[in-house]
Amino acid sequence: MQTNLADWIRDTPQGKEADEILRTCVHCGFCTATCPTYQLLGDELDGPRGRIYLIKQMLEGAEVTATTQLHLDRCLTCRNCETTCPSGVKYGRLVDIGREVVEARVARSPVDRLQRRMLLEILPRRALFSPAMKLGQMVRPFLPGMLKDKVPRASKSGTWPAPRHARKMLALAGCVQPAMAPDINAATARVLDRLGITLTESARAGCCGALRHHLNKHADALDDMRRNIDAWWPEIEAGAEAIVMTASGCGVMVKEYGHLLRNDPRYAEKARRVSALTKDLCEVLYMKREGLERKLASVWPADLPKRIAFHPPCTLQHGQQIVGVVEALLEDSGFDLCPVAGAHLCCGSAGTYSVLQPVLSKQLRERKLENLEAGQPQAIATANIGCLTHLQVGTARPVRHWIELLDSRLVA
Repeated sequence: MQTNLADWIRDTPQGKEADEILRTCVHCGFCTATCPTYQLLGDELDGPRGRIYLIKQMLEGAEVTATTQLHLDRCLTCRNCETTCPSGVKYGRLVDIGREVVEARVARSPVDRLQRRMLLEILPRRALFSPAMKLGQMVRPFLPGMLKDKVPRASKSGTWPAPRHARKMLALAGCVQPAMAPDINAATARVLDRLGITLTESARAGCCGALRHHLNKHADALDDMRRNIDAWWPEIEAGAEAIVMTASGCGVMVKEYGHLLRNDPRYAEKARRVSALTKDLCEVLYMKREGLERKLASVWPADLPKRIAFHPPCTLQHGQQIVGVVEALLEDSGFDLCPVAGAHLCCGSAGTYSVLQPVLSKQLRERKLENLEAGQPQAIATANIGCLTHLQVGTARPVRHWIELLDSRLVA
């Protein structure tokens, strides 16, 4: 694709990156066929190719309008198009750049601004979100339907093993997962403990930065990243082998720290190191699968579902390009996995998308659950807290993080 970017962006880091990405696009349209929003709306401008044209026109000096903002807002950033693209177009980075430009030039309605401000102020701050979630869970039976959907039933965390191994890895608690599903990281710690690895969290680490980044507060997101790097760095210098991600949405963001902070002279090298050390939990355990097999209980627990439908989050299969690994671990552990049609498509959660685009999000969830439930599973498993809570609203079947299921299969 030929480009002629406007003077105001051509020589900036964002302009150079956008220009490089745009020039790789060959207009083939393969991406359109796998775009969830195009499938729902049938509008070229609600598919990757159409959004790429909108961004190109904008960066070349065309007027930035509310229509451009609408079509970019509707994008899930699922990055399915990146998996499909034969030319390797980095669409996710391009749409981030485009959204930042639109945000600076097109005013939002007062309601939209308020909604986004509340998300930005509450969700990334665990000290605010956790008490608010606890209160919501206490009064959950009395909440109106839409708000009740956003408040999962309270659950407890199991035991976290005491540090006892020379081998150490780090985990990110994140911002919402500790309040919404507190046993995920604890289950991870128990599984790794059985394999001779101590897992710890840094109290100083917080939101990975994804929420602020995708709501176009890029400078604030970079501050989140720097804080996490500072929190982890002493443990990294002390020999931590990996930073283990139990939420694939956080994982894809932390793996991009090196790229996003590449122009920061103080943090560029540290960010590169952090990204290199970051592994999704399934990557770590797949390397240890023989050890896991030796720890499998001989008797299947009576309360543990065996027939499972697995939903691979977009941030795992498209963002991190990890496909089939969780499924292999579950099958090796004795679970029966149902075939799922359209497994490559988004469930509609997409971070704050379910709040900001509720109609489209609900339609995507209904389609996803229809496919997940077609095989009559006893439970649904996934790898990201956002997908887990979003799917649970629409089904009576339990939706669990896959590590919780695996933890229940292992002996101490």
